[in-house]
Amino acid sequence: MPAAMKTTGTTPDVEIIYEDNHLLAVNKPAGLLSQEDITGKPDLLNLCKMYLKKEYKKPGNVFLGLLHRLDKPVSGIMLFAKTSKAASRLSDQIRKRTVKKIYLAVAEGNPPEQQYLSHYLMKDSEKNISSVVSKDHNDAKHAELTFQKLGSEQGLHLLRISLITGRPHQIRVQLSSEGFPVWGDKKYGSNKPGKIALHAYGLNFEHPTLKKEIELQAKPPVTHPWKNFAKLLLK
Repeated sequence: MPAAMKTTGTTPDVEIIYEDNHLLAVNKPAGLLSQEDITGKPDLLNLCKMYLKKEYKKPGNVFLGLLHRLDKPVSGIMLFAKTSKAASRLSDQIRKRTVKKIYLAVAEGNPPEQQYLSHYLMKDSEKNISSVVSKDHNDAKHAELTFQKLGSEQGLHLLRISLITGRPHQIRVQLSSEGFPVWGDKKYGSNKPGKIALHAYGLNFEHPTLKKEIELQAKPPVTHPWKNFAKLLLK
């Protein structure tokens, strides 16, 4: 029998994907904040700190470096640094874009088998929404990604997305602007009920101290519409 899945033992509980002396990677549930905000609702960063404090009986404050974020409605892999050395070295990799991020999305419309997307985006922080703008716009940021269609079921399409840049809401607004919004993403053009079908699936990077390549993957939810593609996701 396979080993039992290790979790943080918090409320809500979170699956641990990878852990060593320098790193902690977990599978963030959809609907959970990446870090604390003014609402005071549970957030992943503090839940993971609670886990470390209890698991290793640490007194006082626990250091845990937040390296990147996922939008609240997005599920998937998030990587934290347990030491300042790891935080510094991994942050440098992220700045240099050597960290590879792979997402899975269930998209509507009729996306092609594969495509490279390039847009200029601007985020309205007050409304928390990004939009496609001219490259001459003062606040424009270049956004790039590629995707491959893995399969189609009942008018929906499973996409494997490779991020080249990392802009706020990038995947959501770029796919929507091309006519194939992410299922359930009402903010960017979907009228489907339920949680947004966007999942941070894979993360590839160089270990900050071992200097070897680490490849991590997080299983997507088993809820609708993901379950339509269960056979593909098991490959």
